[in-house]
Amino acid sequence: MGAFWKYLGNRILIFIITVFLAVTVVFLVPRWLPGDPLQSVYSKMAGVGGGAVSDELIAEYRRRFGLDKSTFDQYISFWRELLRGNLGYSIASFPTRVSTILRQAVPWTIGLLTFTTLVSWLLGSLLGAMVGWSDGKSKKLNALVPIALVLYTTPYYILAILLVFLLAYRWAIFPLSGAYTLGADKEWSWSFAMDVLEHAALPALSIILVSLGWWFLSMRSLIISEKGQDYILWAEARGLPKRRIFWSYAFRNALLPQTTGLALSFGHIVGGALITEVIFAYPGLGYVIYNSIQQLDFPVIQGTVLLLIVSVSVANLLIDMLYPIIDPRIRIGDGGN
Repeated sequence: MGAFWKYLGNRILIFIITVFLAVTVVFLVPRWLPGDPLQSVYSKMAGVGGGAVSDELIAEYRRRFGLDKSTFDQYISFWRELLRGNLGYSIASFPTRVSTILRQAVPWTIGLLTFTTLVSWLLGSLLGAMVGWSDGKSKKLNALVPIALVLYTTPYYILAILLVFLLAYRWAIFPLSGAYTLGADKEWSWSFAMDVLEHAALPALSIILVSLGWWFLSMRSLIISEKGQDYILWAEARGLPKRRIFWSYAFRNALLPQTTGLALSFGHIVGGALITEVIFAYPGLGYVIYNSIQQLDFPVIQGTVLLLIVSVSVANLLIDMLYPIIDPRIRIGDGGN
């Protein structure tokens, strides 16, 4: 049990350090970008007022967003407000709060990521294990290997653009962009749910296919390496059924590094999903980041990126906490780090 708590303590410490560094980087990087974040606000105000914006108004806006202070003072203020749960106001959409923008975007990203990650990981792991265990006896299963290689080496955005061209533009099977039809009544109804699923099909398919290739190849390699282990040969010598050896021994042991791989690659999966959202103009966090970078909206960039980093870190922490359940050696002291 001591090894387990040491293992858990190390993971929590890594989580805290990661979040601290993430907050610092997220704060500094937008301020290194060239340009004035308030320029878009000045342009809008000048267009509405039909003249130049007064120096007093400019100074008031800079004070409102804390841009009149030194970088260090802004950093301390950012931490102070962050610990209170205050992410501030959007510059480009003032007086809308950053938290309001995030609440509108988060459900779309969570829905897309949760479904695609679970489907690709489970399906890829199962198919890869079956192919690795088959010893090349099944031609149908072996035909999946070159397909998986192609999918794995294809970037998210290339596959997304290809799917848009074929399934949305050429054959018009799915919508080109968005999360639902413009002007649709956003209510809990069967027609609106089908409309949302139809718009989510292409973004989800592009993420699933690319991720599926990696999980398939990874699990296939793991199963092949497990087949030569002594405990497999011992189980076969005892006359245990092939199915039992596969599920209870080979698959379960190969699932350990596959689960670790899920934790390590979760950030890559999220990054691919964000790029996919931009391509499909899907109103999730990726599309919010894209628009906020274009407008140099510091508070939205900070809030969105920070939320993503913390979410990925929490997901990794949860997977690390579940790992001892899959691998009992950590609980009893073997393999704990």
